[in-house]
Amino acid sequence: MAFLAVLLILGGVMGIVGVSMANNDVQELYSNNLASSEALGRASVSLARARIWTFCIALDPTGSVVPQQAQDARDLLAASKQAWDAYRALPFSGPEEASRAADVNSKLEKLLADGFEPMFSAIAAHDVAKLSDLTLHQPPSLFTDVTNGMDALGQTQVTAARATFEAARARFHAFVWVALAGMLMALGAAALAWRSLQRAIGTPLAQALGHFRAIADGDLTTQVEVRTRDEMGQLMSGLQAMQGKLVQTISVVRDGSRSIDTAAQEISAGNLDLSQRTEEQAASLEETASSMEELTSTVRQNADNARQATTLASTASGVAQHGGEVIGRVVETMHGISDSSARVAEIISVIEGIAFQTNILALNAAVEAARAGEQGRGFAVVAGEVRTLAQRSATAAKEIKDLIGESVTRVDAGSKLVEEAGSTINEIVQSVKRVTDIMSEIAAASQEQSIGIGQVNTAVTQMDEVTQQNAALVEQASAAAQSLAQQAQGLRDAVAVFKVDNRGTSPSRVIAAGSEPQRPAPKARTSRPATLTRLETAPLVTPDRPAVVAAGTGAADWQSF
Repeated sequence: MAFLAVLLILGGVMGIVGVSMANNDVQELYSNNLASSEALGRASVSLARARIWTFCIALDPTGSVVPQQAQDARDLLAASKQAWDAYRALPFSGPEEASRAADVNSKLEKLLADGFEPMFSAIAAHDVAKLSDLTLHQPPSLFTDVTNGMDALGQTQVTAARATFEAARARFHAFVWVALAGMLMALGAAALAWRSLQRAIGTPLAQALGHFRAIADGDLTTQVEVRTRDEMGQLMSGLQAMQGKLVQTISVVRDGSRSIDTAAQEISAGNLDLSQRTEEQAASLEETASSMEELTSTVRQNADNARQATTLASTASGVAQHGGEVIGRVVETMHGISDSSARVAEIISVIEGIAFQTNILALNAAVEAARAGEQGRGFAVVAGEVRTLAQRSATAAKEIKDLIGESVTRVDAGSKLVEEAGSTINEIVQSVKRVTDIMSEIAAASQEQSIGIGQVNTAVTQMDEVTQQNAALVEQASAAAQSLAQQAQGLRDAVAVFKVDNRGTSPSRVIAAGSEPQRPAPKARTSRPATLTRLETAPLVTPDRPAVVAAGTGAADWQSF
C-alpha cells in the first residue's frame, strides 16, 4: 500500500512537472519566439512599406498626395520602430541574438538617420532634385542590411521555436514512456495490493462471516483465531470476545433455567403436599366445629337443668323452713295438747306428705345430678342424703302416728322426738340451702362454660375460614410454580439450539413438559361454607400474580390462625 501510494505521488509529481514544462515551452513559444517573430515581421514590413512610399513620392514628387504619402511613410517608420522596440523588450535566446539585435539596431538607426530623414527633409523642402538624387544614389545595402538582419533574427526565432518544439516533443515521448512504465508499475503494485488486501481482509472477513453463520446456527464450539493485530485482527478479537461472552451467557442461562426448573418442581411438590394437609386440617376443623356445636348445645341444656334444679332446691328449702316452723310450734304446744291426739295425727299426716314430697324432690335432684355427670356427683350425694332423710321422716311420722294411737302418756317422749325432728328439719333446711348454693354455682359454671364454648366455636369457625383461604393460596402457588417450571423448560428449549463445548446437552426433566403432577383428591367435607376452585395450569407465558383471597382481612386471619 505504501509503495502504491509512492507511485501515485510520483505519478502526480511527474504529471505536474510535465504539465509545467509543457506550459513553459508553450509560454516560451508564445511570449518569446512567436511574439519576437511577430514583432520582427511587423518591423520589417512597416519599414519596407515606408520605403515603398518614399519611392512613390520620388516618382511623382509634385503630386497632390505627396504630403499624405510622406505622413504615411513617417507613420510606418514609427510603427516599425515601435515593433522593433517591442522585439528588443522581449528576452533574447542568447548572447548571439542580443549581439545581432544590437547590430541590426545600429543599422536601423543609421538607416533612419542617413536614409529616411534626408528624404523627408527634401520632401518637406520640395527639393525634387535632391530627392531624386537620394533615391537614385542611396546605397541599397543601407536598407537591405537592416531587413536582412531582421530576417536573420526572425529565422533565429524560428530555429529557437523548432528547438523548443523538438525538446517538448522529446520530453513528451519521455514522459509517455515514463507514464507507461509508471502505469505498469502501478498495475503491478495494484495487483500486489489486491493480493495483500485479499490476504489481509478477504480471508479474515470470510472467516468472520463463517463464524457469524455458525453463531447464527447456534454453534458456539468453533474456535476464533486471532493471527494479526490490524483492523481485521481487532475484528476477530472482538468476535472472539463476543463469542466468549455469548457462551458464558448461554451457560449461565442454561444453568439458571435448570436450577429454576428444579426449584419450581420442588416448590410445586411442596405446595401440593401442603395443600393436601391444609384440606385435611380444614376437614378436621369442620368436624371440630360440629363437635363444639353439639357440646355447646349439651352445656346449654345442662345450664337450663341446673337452673331448674336450683329453683326446685329453693322451693324445697322454703318447704323445709316451713316444716321447721311447724315443728317448732308443735314443740311449744306439745305439752298442752295431750288430749288433742287427733290433731297430732293430722299434723303427722302433714309431716308424712312433706316427707313424701321431699322424697320426690330428692329423687328428681338425684336424676338431675346423674344427668350433670361428673359435676353433679356431689349434688347426687346430697340428694341421696335428702332422700334418706325424707324416708326417715316418713318412717318417723308413721311410728309417731302408731305411738299416738297406743299411748298419750308418751307425749313427753313424743315431744322430745318432735324436738329431735325439729333439729333434723333444721339440718335438712341447712342441707337444702347448701344444695341450692351448689346448684347455683353449677348453673353459673354451666353458663360460663356455654359462653367459653361459644367463643371457642367462633374461633374454630374463623380458623376454618382461614384454612380454606390458605388452601386457595396454596393451590394458586402450586399453579404458579408449575407455570414457572414450564417457563424454565421453555427457556431451556430456547437455548438448547446453542452448542457450547459439551455443555449443550441438557439433562432430562424430572417432570416432562406439559405433564402436571397429580394432586391428591381432597377429603369430602360436610359443612364447608365455600368451595375452592382448582386453578388451571398457566400456559407457557409469563403468569400474572395470583390474586390474594380476602386481601383486606388476610393479615388478621393469619394472626388469628
